[in-house]
Amino acid sequence: MTTVFIGDIHRQWPHVVRGLDACATPPDAAILLGDIECQRPLDEVAAPLLDRGIQVFWIFGNHDNDGGPEMWENLVDPVRNPRTAPGALNGRVIELGGARIAGLGGTFRPRIWHPPDPPRVRRREDLPADLAKLGPQWREAHRAGLVHSLGATAIWPEDYEHLASQRADILVTHEAPSSHPAGNAALDALARAMDARLIVHGHHHVCYRAVAPDGLRALGVAAAWGLTADGTTLWPGEAPRHLGQLMHRWSLEEMPGTG
Repeated sequence: MTTVFIGDIHRQWPHVVRGLDACATPPDAAILLGDIECQRPLDEVAAPLLDRGIQVFWIFGNHDNDGGPEMWENLVDPVRNPRTAPGALNGRVIELGGARIAGLGGTFRPRIWHPPDPPRVRRREDLPADLAKLGPQWREAHRAGLVHSLGATAIWPEDYEHLASQRADILVTHEAPSSHPAGNAALDALARAMDARLIVHGHHHVCYRAVAPDGLRALGVAAAWGLTADGTTLWPGEAPRHLGQLMHRWSLEEMPGTG
């Protein structure tokens, strides 16, 4: 079974369509790494995958709420998305092609949690009370908007802690682990707690493979690119950004050829 990991699409579905058209054998499943930016329901925009019989799984990114509540509902509302709603991966572990795959969407937001600092707010239900402390200069509409934004696209300690009690082979995230210069080692720690051997992430629009001294691997997937778990390119997307200098004793690995 072939699973393709698709980096931040940002509404650039033509890259995906061209890639699928060029595949001699289409993948069996696709995992979208967030920042899809659904101006229409995901069931509609993901039709290039669904209509080819490809299972669709997804996590959210930090830009999936940029268009406000309507854009967010186009992604997450099961009434609008009866075909893709079961593929929501955030806070879950699924078995796919013999591998256990876990998902964690969003990015670290200081108002909620920015490791290595401890969490400010652990549960979504506690956020309105925390934002009430902002003071009278914050109008109710502004606080409500922040409740929606942070509740939707932040990495929440309650999700992280739940996943840490599970086991997985692959951890799929939007935010990057410490293999990326702008990543966060809390994701490395989560993968190790879950006994995962690989972290696949989006967010930074770069393709690379890296390995830590203990054998934990990371795979970055650039915007609208389609890669398999070993880093084989099924199709290219937007021009990738520069990775920069790896940190925390991670070492780069060679990317395999095009599949």
